[in-house]
Amino acid sequence: MATENKRKVVIPGEVIAKGDDFLPGEGTEKTDQGIIALRFGLAEEINKLIKVIPLSGVYKPRRGNIVIGKVENITFNGWVIDINAPENAFLSLTEVPRYVNKNGLDEFMDIGDMVVAKIWSINKRGIDLSLKSRGLGKIDEGLIVKINPHKVPRIIGREGSMINLIKNKTRCNITVGQNGFIWIKGETIDDELFSKKAILFIAERSYLSGLTEEVEKWFEQNKEKTK
Repeated sequence: MATENKRKVVIPGEVIAKGDDFLPGEGTEKTDQGIIALRFGLAEEINKLIKVIPLSGVYKPRRGNIVIGKVENITFNGWVIDINAPENAFLSLTEVPRYVNKNGLDEFMDIGDMVVAKIWSINKRGIDLSLKSRGLGKIDEGLIVKINPHKVPRIIGREGSMINLIKNKTRCNITVGQNGFIWIKGETIDDELFSKKAILFIAERSYLSGLTEEVEKWFEQNKEKTK
């Protein structure tokens, strides 16, 4: 069984642990056979609670998530944003923390532009976005990387350990969208590309235990880029 320091890949229906000592967490279910996986992902045990961290699937929006999206359409009072979810989101003019001329919404953000936003509401009408927090707004420079949304926790790491490692080694500012889009902004394009390479290295190996050590080795092998 996977422990806090060791995770293993499981498939739906696979028995992760047996006995009454363990409790089923997210992505698992307790049966007569034991605790089984309900989805493909990484099994993890923390304080006898077992959960499965998904490695594939679509992004499920949640209130409070920071997302990176593309402007798909402009209405009379806001922007329709594609956030890589089953449905588009909406950014109302009232959720922009600066004056924008109602007759010139495209001058602030046009179709095709990328934006960092926060989900402030999910209701029957749809997903509502806001720019009223620090670090949010239109993306004018840098580059954007897309990964599977379920691999985002591995890019961030425990308490931000992994993303801080990448930032320190590549000298880039990195904004991670929970929907799988990552914005990289560095002083040079080489720094940005190096950061992108590191992120993709992690995403491709998200199923590994001891991933931090693997990433540190990777940076050591590519240390000429970190000088």
